[in-house]
Amino acid sequence: MTFYPKGYGGQRRSPDEVKRDGWREQGVLAVSVDDQRLTWPERELVEQLGTRL
Repeated sequence: MTFYPKGYGGQRRSPDEVKRDGWREQGVLAVSVDDQRLTWPERELVEQLGTRL
């Protein structure tokens, strides 16, 4: 088979690429509270939003 449907074969996207595409295409934000790139206030904001929603 020389043609692979999207999601089959080829290279797998990294989790960060999936998150980035989800934000750009659908407006869905996926953030881990444990992400080390976030500062303490940002982590608190993410946790509060997650708890509220």
